[in-house]
Amino acid sequence: MKQSFGTVAVIGNPTSGKGAGAKALVQSKQLLEERGSQYGFDVIDLTGDSFDASLQNATTHADDYDYLVVVGGDGMIALGANAVGGTNKPLGIVAMGSGNDFARGMDLPINRLQTAVEGVVGAIVKHCSIDVDLGLVTSLPGSHAVDTSTGEEFDEPRPIHKYFGGMLSCGLDANVNDRANHSHLPNGSVRYFVALVQELLHMKQYGYHVQAELADGSMVEYDLTTSMLTVANSRHIGGGIQVSPYSRFGDGLLDLVWLSRKPTLRECATAVKRSYAGRILSCPFMGWQRVRSVKLSYSGQGAEPPILSADGEYVGTVPVEVQAVSNALRVLVPPAVAEAFRNATEESTIAAIRRDGRDPLTGLFMEVDTAMDQQEMQAQEAAGDLAASDAPDAPKAD
Repeated sequence: MKQSFGTVAVIGNPTSGKGAGAKALVQSKQLLEERGSQYGFDVIDLTGDSFDASLQNATTHADDYDYLVVVGGDGMIALGANAVGGTNKPLGIVAMGSGNDFARGMDLPINRLQTAVEGVVGAIVKHCSIDVDLGLVTSLPGSHAVDTSTGEEFDEPRPIHKYFGGMLSCGLDANVNDRANHSHLPNGSVRYFVALVQELLHMKQYGYHVQAELADGSMVEYDLTTSMLTVANSRHIGGGIQVSPYSRFGDGLLDLVWLSRKPTLRECATAVKRSYAGRILSCPFMGWQRVRSVKLSYSGQGAEPPILSADGEYVGTVPVEVQAVSNALRVLVPPAVAEAFRNATEESTIAAIRRDGRDPLTGLFMEVDTAMDQQEMQAQEAAGDLAASDAPDAPKAD
């Protein structure tokens, strides 16, 4: 007798990529139905006419499916995280977006539809999944949510309660997302890079009051006036830029990353080079801390922070609280990815942090190590042989 694996719900983004999203959804559903007939699971389509409508469908019909599969980019993964986060219901990912940063961080297939679907089906049949951390952003008094797709305020104020798998963008990075979302350039990485250059040329300084619980449970409180502030759960943004190279999906922590001062043009060029090598946080103008939770509000100095965005989708305004939620999302993955995830260690993360001359707890540079590290990096860059060095979030699977 054929084993029954229940029901797979699939959601895509039919409005993305000038029809590419609709095509990817149709192909994914067809492949899933073929494998469902072979292995013993049903397939239902819960795609709505908008992000919020699809999320509502996934939530309302939660009892009708055993697995949720999303087809698209980081925004669709955010939809899946908010639909099944905290429920132990597995999420399958067919990464067919412009950035695919969450999938990239997990070493899942990117823009390879058939390979991704086969991986999801194999994970269902073999009961192979991993539990990963999510960030959770919620309202504090005075904040309000905005429409996920447009960034516009609702007629009636709504509280924020949103999971994110990648990054919560709070400053220049939020504006970069906004520019990239409205760009007509064909490639996601190019859209993000061009938007980044445009924002760098017109930097605003935003004011933040930060109250953070560090990795050891101690509390810190300070004001920041900076153009960029990101709360990261994963390493990548913008189609592969490693803004937060120490992030891991299984450490129960988030990473605060910000610009501590405005870099020179030469330093910007160095930062771009290091960002693709996993060493941007060795740059002296970058601030960084690992946190369990953080409260962000407007400090009253500098410009008021823009509308926050999470995984490329609009969220709302400060003040907010952001928390790391351990093991909040169950993800269907191939066995090799599950093994690599289990083999990632805190020790290798600490080694990467110390390699870049930072104190793992405070995030501050250690002066002697930093000087030596800067000399070493400059020598490598001059020789043109800066080696890419992946942070230990998800080692490459064989």
